[in-house]
Amino acid sequence: MALAIRDVREHELDAVLAINNAAGRTILPLDNAQLRYFYDHADYFRVAEIDGHLAGFLIALREGGDYASPNYRWFGEHYPQFVYIDRIVIASAYHRHGLGRVFYCDVNSYAEVRVPLLACEVFLEPRDDVVVLFHGTYGFQEVGQQRMEPDGRQVSLLAKELPSYAYVRDTWLEHGGLPDVPWLAGRRLPAHGEAQPRRLAGDRRP
Repeated sequence: MALAIRDVREHELDAVLAINNAAGRTILPLDNAQLRYFYDHADYFRVAEIDGHLAGFLIALREGGDYASPNYRWFGEHYPQFVYIDRIVIASAYHRHGLGRVFYCDVNSYAEVRVPLLACEVFLEPRDDVVVLFHGTYGFQEVGQQRMEPDGRQVSLLAKELPSYAYVRDTWLEHGGLPDVPWLAGRRLPAHGEAQPRRLAGDRRP
């Protein structure tokens, strides 16, 4: 089995939309406009490719954006810097392949050199104890709860402190930025019809 975790490509958006909307009640549905917003603005939008087939994806955003999610806004009101995991979806044919753990390791590596906190939420209605346990094993702790609108479901807001960030900040971010190597580079986002870097790997936000 050949597995690759890489940035999404524009021609894959229809497949991503199909995977998302086949996931059931545990994942909020998307339409084309919402998915396009993520393609244009998400700081982290990576897919899992297994033997040439799209197997899943994870979308995450930095603080300071105009994303309308009430959960994203909750973290923005409580924390100055974070990477927020909006959704992770694995295609049904690839469940039990360990892709959730692979994605969380990857997004953790992305976040810990940029921010002090990794954030997400899990639904409490319907409650999925496997999902709650999964996040607990990765060091997430509940920092709040709220009821979503218009969906109306209760969610648990989770956060994980990233202890490596302080060292990275003191060693690199405050002294010129991250080393210019491919594995530390941020996602290339579309601009004026072609992919251009939105932010270099060493760039910092206040």
